[in-house]
Amino acid sequence: MKVNVLGTEAACGTSSTNGSNFGSGTCVRLHNSGSTARLVSVETAGASLIGTFTLGAGSTVNCSKNPTDEVFAAHAEVLGVSVGIIG
Repeated sequence: MKVNVLGTEAACGTSSTNGSNFGSGTCVRLHNSGSTARLVSVETAGASLIGTFTLGAGSTVNCSKNPTDEVFAAHAEVLGVSVGIIG
């Protein structure tokens, strides 16, 4: 799978009040650069939790979301960047 990088990779915030919408992107590439599995949360701009998932150590996933939804993680080792999926 190919992706267009639409921003600059940054550490995820670590609490509900520090989440990011990653430039209002609808797909965020998340990478856990650490050696421990970490919980990732997605919430609305109004801080209502949509859902959570565990991102394994060294794992990468593309997470679809609405433009205003925000992502945060249990540790700043989780990095994110807005991407566009090609093909």
